[in-house]
Amino acid sequence: MSAVKKVDVEISVVLGKAVMPIHQLLKMGRGAVIELDTNQDEPVFVYANNRLIARGEIIVSGEKIAVSITDTLKAYET
Repeated sequence: MSAVKKVDVEISVVLGKAVMPIHQLLKMGRGAVIELDTNQDEPVFVYANNRLIARGEIIVSGEKIAVSITDTLKAYET
């Protein structure tokens, strides 16, 4: 079990996507807002090492934001 504890896994959560020209992205500063192609009630996607592993929903509690997993995907579904 100790060997498993030393494995690094990158977890990413995708809320939505946006397409914009690179020059527009480079002009953005602190506090800029990027509009995404999704609504706040739509599921988010959870990736482990760039591989989709689950779907979830955003939970906001005070100043903290979390993801509640609603569905996990089997290896053959990804």
